[in-house]
Amino acid sequence: MTDVAGPPIADVVWKGAIRIVRSVFPPIDLFEDIADPADWPLIISAEQKTNPRLMETIGNLDLVPEARRVAGSGASTLMAPFTHVSTDRQSRFSGGTFGVLYAGKSFEAALFETIHHHGRFMARTDEPAGWTSQFREIMLDVNARLHDLREGGPAYSAVLDPNDYSASQTLGARLRAAGSDGVVYPCVRHQGGECVGLLYPDCAANPLQGRHLDYHWDGTRVDLYRDAGTGQVYRIV
Repeated sequence: MTDVAGPPIADVVWKGAIRIVRSVFPPIDLFEDIADPADWPLIISAEQKTNPRLMETIGNLDLVPEARRVAGSGASTLMAPFTHVSTDRQSRFSGGTFGVLYAGKSFEAALFETIHHHGRFMARTDEPAGWTSQFREIMLDVNARLHDLREGGPAYSAVLDPNDYSASQTLGARLRAAGSDGVVYPCVRHQGGECVGLLYPDCAANPLQGRHLDYHWDGTRVDLYRDAGTGQVYRIV
């Protein structure tokens, strides 16, 4: 495998980056309402006595160092990817033992990444054609020092393989162990797009909900998306 242990580091500051998430996941009250993350362990301990399902909602808080936790309005969008992890839900830079927050610099980058993964799920489960799950568009700001894979060319071809995540997951684990904030990389689903994979929630801020989006599955691919607010339908080409 190509040695990609030391990509250069870049200061990445994006205003209005886009993350698209399933609408089925509601905000987590603990992250949204309690201002000081230092208070969370005591609150969780008390709440568990009367609400045994609490940890299913919050996830594994121990996966996020206390100094890197975020709270307040919209914090669920930033925290949930790190507290709800599973080896059944692997991603490009994680085998599912730690969380990564993915976002696109543009709406198109986020859209094409999302429809790719949604389409794979629909194909695996042999879903019939029709309008499927609803998604939420989240706008957020990125401000982090990230390992930069955008200019590496062939040196990073294995890490940016469209379908094989073995090299990228190895890199992600190595960078996380070394204390990296994450990676910035070219979008492999939308030419010219850029994405980030953030390894801690405090690398992003100011999450704001945008549009609700519906995806249409034609039996083989996601071919349309709809702005649920206006009803406008767009063809994906």
